[in-house]
Formats: sequence, structure tokens, C-alpha cells
Amino acid sequence: MSDPIDRGRRRFLAVSLSASGALLVGIRIASANADDVPAALLGDDLTQLGPFVRIERDNRVVIGARGCEIGQGVMTALPMLIAEELDVDWSQVRVIQLPYGYVETDQGASNRYGDQGAGGSTSVRDAWKELREAGASARWLLVQAAAREWNVPADQLHTEAGQVIAADGRKLTYGALARSAAAIDLPATPPPLKSAERFHIIGRPTRVADARDIVTGRSEYGIDAYAAGALIAVMLRCPYLDGTLDTLDDSDARRVAGVRDVIHVPGPKPDEPFKAQLADGIAVLADNTWAAIQGRNALKVTWKQGPWSKESTGALAAKANDLLDRNEDGVVVRRDGEMEKPKKQARYKVQARYEMPFLAHATMEPPGALIDLRQDSALLVASLQSPDGASQMISSLTGIPRRAIEIRMTRAGGGFGRRLENDFVGEAVLVAKAAGKPVKLIWTREDDLQHDFYRPFGVHALAATLDRKKKVTSWSHWCAATPRPYRENGRKRRIFDGCLEPDDFPAGLVANLDKTFFSVPSGMPRGWWRAPIHTFHAFSVQSFVDEIAVATKQDAVKLRLEMLGEPRLIPYSGHGGPNFDTGRLANVLRLCAERVGWGVKRDDGHGIGIACHFTFGGYSAHAFEVSVEGRELRIHRALVVVDIGRVVNPLGVEAQMMGGTIDAISTALHLAITVKDGEVQQKNFPDYPLLKMAGAPQSVDVHIVESTAEPSGAGEIGVPSAAPALANAIYAATTVRVRKLPLMPELMRKL
Repeated sequence: MSDPIDRGRRRFLAVSLSASGALLVGIRIASANADDVPAALLGDDLTQLGPFVRIERDNRVVIGARGCEIGQGVMTALPMLIAEELDVDWSQVRVIQLPYGYVETDQGASNRYGDQGAGGSTSVRDAWKELREAGASARWLLVQAAAREWNVPADQLHTEAGQVIAADGRKLTYGALARSAAAIDLPATPPPLKSAERFHIIGRPTRVADARDIVTGRSEYGIDAYAAGALIAVMLRCPYLDGTLDTLDDSDARRVAGVRDVIHVPGPKPDEPFKAQLADGIAVLADNTWAAIQGRNALKVTWKQGPWSKESTGALAAKANDLLDRNEDGVVVRRDGEMEKPKKQARYKVQARYEMPFLAHATMEPPGALIDLRQDSALLVASLQSPDGASQMISSLTGIPRRAIEIRMTRAGGGFGRRLENDFVGEAVLVAKAAGKPVKLIWTREDDLQHDFYRPFGVHALAATLDRKKKVTSWSHWCAATPRPYRENGRKRRIFDGCLEPDDFPAGLVANLDKTFFSVPSGMPRGWWRAPIHTFHAFSVQSFVDEIAVATKQDAVKLRLEMLGEPRLIPYSGHGGPNFDTGRLANVLRLCAERVGWGVKRDDGHGIGIACHFTFGGYSAHAFEVSVEGRELRIHRALVVVDIGRVVNPLGVEAQMMGGTIDAISTALHLAITVKDGEVQQKNFPDYPLLKMAGAPQSVDVHIVESTAEPSGAGEIGVPSAAPALANAIYAATTVRVRKLPLMPELMRKL
């Protein structure tokens, strides 16, 4: 039975007619007097209030995409959900990016479109039912309109390709029915949704909705935003963690042609909650980007070191290892059974430590924002992952009510968690307030690498015991790391969030388990990095399973399968729960092993490595075939098998797996952010060398498991299991075990 439409909920579907006669099916915001809100408030223009569905009288269909498009394909996948239930051909559909939909109701703040953020691979999962209901409701209205036009029962009509069709062959286009459909009330319960066997869009490989615009250069990104009269701003930020301005001579900068102003933007005080800007800085405002950068280059500035002047990567590693050695002040993340008895009875004992570096996001499009502050309103245009957070930040810094802040979202040149933080929005607001003019803030690559919210640094210490039958009897995972929570503003997070997950593998699979976290103090800003938590610990866990197999002379795939056991659901309290399905992870592992030729003896010097992981409700396994020739690593084969439930757009998922795998290879082999004397050492791509085409595999073999399970996300699942699979392959080829990322510097040191 369908769920009743609750008029007391914050959002509910509503319909209206535009001035041009188009049918609009969108979201109306419920309040205490919801029924008194005129239908016209739904709006006639998608770029303003923006209904989900707009059917023009000429039968063109416009669908609004609600999420932040950061390359994960939501501008295609989410409209596909609507188009499927609407029963139109995808060729009829034009997709438009919806703006941020903040509204206020008697029940509090809400969003007329639902969650518009991008993070945690949740977009499709959260929209799966809601957006399909929007499409089904529009279709229902059109069928009812045709039934009245022909005076026939609605259940004798069907829809196809944007038409309502009668049993006798009569047809009416949706466009012809738009006006009469808009006059019909929605039913008390949502119309029934299609069964999967009737899908003709969901599950079909579909080209990205704006692919042509991307390849022809017409796609607009945040960096392309323009406003008449806006000044271009660039910042010279203090290079030291929590450092401050000492001296400033801006006379030469002000003499650069086109420079209009130089403004000091004080940074936050050490340890105070993060509110806006990340560092003390000097803003140079000019008529164009070239003049602004030349003005910045002409500044004469000295900086004072902050309280973290002695912070260095080496010191952090020493501190982490010392905490693990002393075993003091640890926070218990999870503890099952008891550890001493299996240690005493163990036939085998295996232990190892793994070191994870700080990582930058290095998005293709660096951060930036266009902000226009007016007397009682504001306009923001930017590439975002958290428009809600941006709205809150603008309001807190200006006092402008959130209902008066317009946010136009653009396609973003990557996100990876970087744009979940809105420090660049805060900077733009502070500069615009001081300048009294609209400002477009530009970040360079150097700005981005040196002033990021980095993935935490840490050391993982793992130990396991096995009995005479080589069964794992205890598992210990201690992690000493810089905590992910960084200057939290009013929100309390567990200190180990972002570093350890209580229910991750092998929790629930080993009777005696100890997960403990040790906090390493650091002044480095920390944030969510692609597939957060999972990329941070999957490398150590899946590398360690391989080490156990080698130490006890077991097959690494069989060992994992034995640990997973019979297919069953295990409670999972983290993101992607409520359950972890051991059978689904075992299945992707088996398929991956079969496809890569696992277990076949080789005499060509090539090594094969494999790893698997559960990430945000999805299941993945990676395998690599590699060889090491001198000081060169060659990746001959790269495979990934994933199960993410029902797939909306297989072409999009395949692209995500390829991109995620290449990104993971690049990161695992080469990338690390290091700090010395309180200053980040990497300044541009020569210091942070992304993978070149010559070092990449010629292709990534992607296999998507067919599934009828509810969909989960694909944006991050292609990353966590890649690094350990690559490290395991390197060991198989060289018998050199690399336990420190990035792999290549450590491998070359050990060879």
C-alpha cells in the first residue's frame, strides 16, 4: 500500500500551471496554513523556485536536477528517476540544474527539493523513492486529464513516450493535456510506482545529460561565474599553521595597473571553532585575475609563526608510534570478547604497522566563489558540496536572513569532500564586506594545496592470533592519528570519527576484537577526503589480511572468504548501514578473483594482488596485475567488481569505478602532504605528482553485479580497496612488503 501524503510534513508534491500553459509538478512547503499558500508560489521559472517537472505545451519536458553535480552524475541519474516514472523518452528530456531551495516554514527551515548536498554517496539512495513519486504523480495527472477528455476510465489508458494512449488507439501528448492536468488535485496517496520489469530508462546506459556542453566548453563551472562590477580577489595566506601577519608593505601592489584595493583579512584564533576563513591573509582586489595575481606577487609581507611552529611529519610519526608503544590514553572504539586467552593459546601471531599520510583533495577546479552582498540580500554563485552550509555561513557573517540568500549552483570540477567545507565562501564574504562591492574570489593551485582540510595522518598497529587450524581467533586494531574532527563549531563528534569505524571488517566476524584510538595533537586542518574513514583504514586492514595469509601459508582469497563465513546480515551502525551483508562482499571477491585468474601459477615475474571492502552500503573488490622493472612499476591489469544494489545508470557507474580506481592508484603510488616547521611543503603538482598517462593501466575492467537490492551510492566505492590490492600485488611481484603510503617512494627505498 502506498504511503498517505502527509500534509503536515515539511514538503509535499503540488501542481500548478505556468503563464505559458506548462504543467508544473514541484514541491510546496507545508506550514500551519499550507492550504492557504497560493499555487502560484510554485513559480513559473525553473531558475527561480523550480519545480521538478515542467511539461511544455509543445510536449517538451524539462526536469530539474536537485543535487550538487561534482562529477558523480546526479544531473543525469536523478532526472532519470523522474523520467522513468513519467514515461517519457529520455530524448524528450532537457535537464536544468536547480538552485539551492532554502525556505522557512512554521515547522522550521526546509529545502523545497530535498537534500541538495553531495557527500557520502547518498544522492541516488535518498532520491530513489521521492523523485520517482514526483514523476509518477505527473503521469497520474496526465492520465486523469485524458480520461476526462475522452470520458473513459483511467485504468483503460496507458502511457508511452510522452503520450497517453487509449485502448482504441487514440493518443494525446502530455503537452496537449498540460492545462487540464494542472486543474486536477493530486490523490490522497501517491500513485503506485513501476515494477522493475517495466523500467525502460532506469538500468539503461545513459550519456551524461550535459556531455555535449562539457566537451564543447559550454558547461559553466563556479570559476566561470560573472557579475557586472565584481572585483577579482586573490589571497596571500599565511603559510604557517595558525600564523599571523607581522609586517605588510602593499605600496608596490597598489601601483600595479588594475589593482583597486588591498585588504587584511585576520585569521581565526588558535583552537577557536571554525567559522569562516582558514588562515590569516591579505586580499588583493583588481579588475581582472592577471592584475590581482601580479598585485599579490608585489606584496612585501612577513609572517609570525603560530603555536605549531615545531610541527613536522616526522614528529607526528614519532608521537603516533610512541602512543601505540605506551598504550596510554586510548579511546575504546569497540571491544568484543577478550584478548588474553587467544593470545596464550595461539599457534600463530602476526603483527604489522602501517603509516598513512596527510592527503590534499587537489580538485581539478580549485575553490572559489562569487558573492554579491546587498543591503538586505545576497547572491552566491559557486561550485559547492554543501549549499546548506554555505547559506548558514553567509547568514552568520552578514546577518542577512537565509531566506534572502540566493545560491546558484554550478557544475563543479570535482569535490572529493573538499567542498563540504565552505571556508572559501567565508573568505569571499569577508572580502566583499570590507570592499563594499561584489567580489569573485579566485584560488590558485598553490592556494589549494597549502590551505586544505587534509585527510588525517596516522599509524595503524594491527595484530592477530590464529589457532592450529589457521582460523583467526583474535584481532587488534590500534590507530594513532590526528583526529578528523577539527575545530568543531557546536557539533560534538566522536574523536575517532574519520579514522576508525567500530563495525568495519572484521567486526562481527572475529569473536575477540579490540579497536582502540589514540589522538595525536596537530595544527593541520583536517576534513573529509574521498570515501572518508574507509580509505584511511582499508589499506591497513586489507594489507594485513594478505600478511596473515603469507605468514600462515594460506590462500589470501580463501582466508577472506573463511572470515566472512556464511551469507548473513551483521549489524552496522555506521553510514551505509543498518546491516553489512557478508554474502554480497564474498560474491564480489569471488567474481574479482575469477576474472583476474587468481591462483594460476605464473613464471613471468608478474604479481597479482586483491582486496575487498564495504563502503557506504556498497561492496567492492579490486585486483591488479603488476611487475616491477628496475625502478618502474607497470600495471598490466586493473579490475574492479562492485555491487551497489539496483543501478540507475550503468554507464555512469562504470565511469565512476574507472575514475575512482585511477584516482586511487594515483594517490596510493605518489601522493602525500608533508609538514615541516609548521608549514605545508607541497606547493603545486611537481610536489604533489598526480598519475601520468604513462603510469596508468591501459584500461580498468569494471564488472557491475546485477542486483535487486535498494540502490546505494557509487561516488566513493571505487577507491578504498584499490590501494591495498595494489600493495598486495607489489608484494606478490617482488616479495617486498610496503606498509607506508605513498607506495613508490617506500618501494624504491626497500628495493
